[in-house]
Amino acid sequence: MTPADRKHSETTALVTGATAGIGAEFARQLAEQGYDVIMVARDTARLQAKAEELERRYRVRAEVLAADLADDAGVAAVVARLSDPARPVDILVNNAGMGLLRSFAENDIADEKRHLKLHVESAMELTHAALQGMLVRQSGRIINVASVAAFLPRETYSAAKAWLVSFSRWANLAYARRGIRVTAVCPGFTRTEFHDRMGMDTTVAPRWMWLQPERVVREGLADNARGKAVSIPAKRYKVLAAAARILPSRLVAGPPRRPV
Repeated sequence: MTPADRKHSETTALVTGATAGIGAEFARQLAEQGYDVIMVARDTARLQAKAEELERRYRVRAEVLAADLADDAGVAAVVARLSDPARPVDILVNNAGMGLLRSFAENDIADEKRHLKLHVESAMELTHAALQGMLVRQSGRIINVASVAAFLPRETYSAAKAWLVSFSRWANLAYARRGIRVTAVCPGFTRTEFHDRMGMDTTVAPRWMWLQPERVVREGLADNARGKAVSIPAKRYKVLAAAARILPSRLVAGPPRRPV
């Protein structure tokens, strides 16, 4: 794709958790579509390497912003970038996340609070910041990466992702008439670093349950463009989410998260 081929050369997307997995794939596909990207994560070196790759491959501008979104200072840095009227952000992808392997009662409460802040509070703050400029411009797109776990009884991870889904449904309804589309993307098991970082034995889930980040992002972007409030990639997970509404919780809780 050459610069002349781009449909969105004056448009910028900010993606959190952008160095690996679903976040990196969001940044890649948006760059492929011609969007300039702002990549947010904790690891500066990995951010710079990814940014250079996207600039070289897709001829877009790739800005790096090193920030820990479980930390107030990190959130403030991203809020400041989203709030800069001279450099508007038209697409926000709240993707940064973490997992906790042990049960709620076994976890340190400090880890649970960090987990909640990252998935809920930080996503809420960044969405609030992004909306200010989007409402003025009467256009914008927000994608909150949730999980099919939002529909299942799966510790505080499910609770946090259920909040994101509910929030996204409301926001899409509230702001659609003002040109803003908000979507909760709810993938199932996806081949990324996520489960390895939390120390989970990935063999607990059969091979047929695993998705690739490319599909999750492609379907999520398409559903957001169509104005859908919730995107569940793959029919198998659409069926699971529907079944979870009527089946007993013990049948849809999913496999235990055994350590490696």
